Amino acid sequence: MIEGKEIASAGQLRYGMLGGGEGSFIGDVHRKAIAMDGLAQLVAGCFSIDYEDTLRTAKKLRVADDRVYKDYVEMARKESGREDCIDFVDIATPNNTHYPIAREFLNAGINVVCEKPLTIDLAQAEELAALARKKGLLFAVTYTYSGYVMVKQAREMIRRGDIGEIRVVMGEYAQDWLATRLEDTGNMQASWRTDPSQTGRSNCVGDIGSHIENTVSYMTGLKIKSLCSSLDSFVPGRKLDDNAEILVRFDNGARGVYWASQVAVGHDNGLRVRIFGSKGSIEWEQENPNYLRVAYIGEPVQILSRGGSYMLPNAAKTSRIPAGHPEGYYEAFANIYRNFATALMKKKKGEDISDADFPSVEDGLEGVKFISKAVESSEAGSVWIDM
Repeated sequence: MIEGKEIASAGQLRYGMLGGGEGSFIGDVHRKAIAMDGLAQLVAGCFSIDYEDTLRTAKKLRVADDRVYKDYVEMARKESGREDCIDFVDIATPNNTHYPIAREFLNAGINVVCEKPLTIDLAQAEELAALARKKGLLFAVTYTYSGYVMVKQAREMIRRGDIGEIRVVMGEYAQDWLATRLEDTGNMQASWRTDPSQTGRSNCVGDIGSHIENTVSYMTGLKIKSLCSSLDSFVPGRKLDDNAEILVRFDNGARGVYWASQVAVGHDNGLRVRIFGSKGSIEWEQENPNYLRVAYIGEPVQILSRGGSYMLPNAAKTSRIPAGHPEGYYEAFANIYRNFATALMKKKKGEDISDADFPSVEDGLEGVKFISKAVESSEAGSVWIDM
């Protein structure tokens, strides 16, 4: 990217997208979330490995013909040479492609936002983190749940010591969508997630277990010291895990139990985190995201509602609508993009961004390390592995 290039219009950035073509769920989510605050405009893209799909998608999204590309290499090269170069690229492609695409754009001097997991290989994740630091570029990884208002409220309460020293963490993410061989029905989402060549060494831990790790890390600030895991595939013929139990030891001496499952019949998207401290506890559920369950020793249980007068500053400024009007997935995604775009605009002006609040490439690296160590522990017979 040429230094000093101006923002496309007042208060607005330019971005390009990799992936998000016809039939893509997550690519459409990214675009809608970015559009919510109007801080960035989609101006370029390579939306599919099928160029005809890319052309159709580009036409629907009104992307100019000269900014529609056949592959990511062409896109990075041509965009980096333009006076109106994109300010960041949005990577919404299968796991195995994240590394080469992100590396290409970082080397071209373009900021990156990438779907999780960051990569399918730990060495690749370490390389991307080092490259982003070397180039001085912003790199976000879209761990959605860090964008929820009440997750931010829990983070602030824990930081100021409301529940005391953390002792125990219970995290679970229960789904049932892979309880049968959905990958045999032509379902695109199931097909690539259960394919080791596209998704890496883990399906369940990589797809949803990594969300437990990131959400707990964001809320508590704790780092995992060691873990012991059992990854299983219950559906006959499936090559990758669809269920996982992981025991965790944290750097402060606390203990944790994580359960991730895509064969938990009767559960849609049940991410739930419970954090128990020496003075109290905090509990949050993704399917009931506008509330926190808080308890203190010797006091009645409290239910905090998003938008209440007791909301702490960082959470309060993230809340978009009055209490009682549900906020959810799209708003959480949009909060990540708003914070990323705001930090990027400040950086372009030479302002301090040390208070930036979005999941970074370093968070992405920790996620890949967590997945890698969970697989390593399970393959070794469920032994304890240091992080």
